[in-house]
Amino acid sequence: MVAPRITRVYGAVNIGSFRISAMVAGMTETGEMVVLGSGHRAAQGIKRGYVTDMQAATYAVRDAIERAERMANTSLSSVWIGCSGAGLESQIAQVEIDIGGRRIEEDDIDHLLVAAREVIRPDGRMVLHAQPAHYTLDGAHGVANPRGLHAERLGVDIHVMLADGAPIRNITEAVQNAHLDVEAVVAAPVAAGYACLTAEERELGVALVEFGAEVTNVSVYAAGMLVGMTAVPMGSGDITDAIASAFGIRRFQAERLKCVNGSAIASPADHREMIPIGAPGEEGGTLVARGGDDKNQIPRAELIAVINGQLGRLMDEINRALKGMGFATAPGRVVGQSKTGQPKAAQPKPVQQNASLQNSGQQNSGQQVVLTGGGAELAGIADFAQGALGRPVRIGRPIGLKGLPEAHATPGFATLAGLVLYAAADPLDVRKAGAIWQAGRNFSGWGLAARVLHAVKAYF
Repeated sequence: MVAPRITRVYGAVNIGSFRISAMVAGMTETGEMVVLGSGHRAAQGIKRGYVTDMQAATYAVRDAIERAERMANTSLSSVWIGCSGAGLESQIAQVEIDIGGRRIEEDDIDHLLVAAREVIRPDGRMVLHAQPAHYTLDGAHGVANPRGLHAERLGVDIHVMLADGAPIRNITEAVQNAHLDVEAVVAAPVAAGYACLTAEERELGVALVEFGAEVTNVSVYAAGMLVGMTAVPMGSGDITDAIASAFGIRRFQAERLKCVNGSAIASPADHREMIPIGAPGEEGGTLVARGGDDKNQIPRAELIAVINGQLGRLMDEINRALKGMGFATAPGRVVGQSKTGQPKAAQPKPVQQNASLQNSGQQNSGQQVVLTGGGAELAGIADFAQGALGRPVRIGRPIGLKGLPEAHATPGFATLAGLVLYAAADPLDVRKAGAIWQAGRNFSGWGLAARVLHAVKAYF
């Protein structure tokens, strides 16, 4: 059979603190996303999601892109960028306008989005996303498309993602220096949500924990949208550093111990199992571990104890972040207050600095936590997190992509996969609605006559 024709190609690069990864994907004429090529390399010039060395970061980005291009046998001119640092902050803006009981038209939706654009208050920060999550009709939530329905008042909840401007400009410049145009910078939690979460999970309420190398992003989804996000400045790299410090060995040795012999769950046999510090063939250049035996081996139980100690501190921070965002309550409407001093036709509610979920009186013991990111590949991490957080936990892996290599179909590449899915979805941004609506509205002459004629056709 002839393979479906590729109608459009998407490029993505995820700039992490541990690795920089790139992907080339294509949309077929049947609407299926196919991975054409992907590659990754160790990160350089990046610290906790921030660019610290422009030249090194540019070289690493170019190298990762070239690896993906060689596999795909094509070249890219532009990419979507994934960002996990830069002081990401999630907010919710709510706005309503009067409809007067008539049928909702496309112009009403555009008017609403323009009103929503006006209530975004970035306070000097950069707006990465400002997307309508869902609409409300007279207070009823969960309306995907209100066009053609009748209502007294039409509302919308806007998800706003803010970031510090200077770090975003540094990341953008690092990619541009690699001779690539930047389509958009996408917050890593948003991209990971596209890759790992189902629509039903987002509707019922779910927490997405992206366990990166130096930053852990904790996001909460409810009623189909991202309602809150907190960044914890800890990650799997801190576990590696703790192992290196505890046994007096080098970082690369500690990383190998963590990945090969490490686990988040202890077993009775761990005290009897001795693990070598060095890999086969490098015994001569391996540092002698503190507390090791004459063969430079340590009990596996000691390694797991160090890992568990660091994981315990991280889980405390994650639990604190979840409670701060209201994940301890049942999923429901985002809390908001009325805003004064706005035009009567559009009475928006303010952007919430810390979006929380309103308690609807239901039990939330079934609310799930999805763990993704490179740190989620540690053996036993789901069971450890479930015991520490007291909630069901599953590992989130990329879904919805055909041809994804097995090595990249892992939690560590969820954000990368989500970037191409986000690019293909092309979600609406309310900041683009203003020019369209302003250009299309004309309430005099033929513009007024056309509007009256359209209304007559709609009602009769």
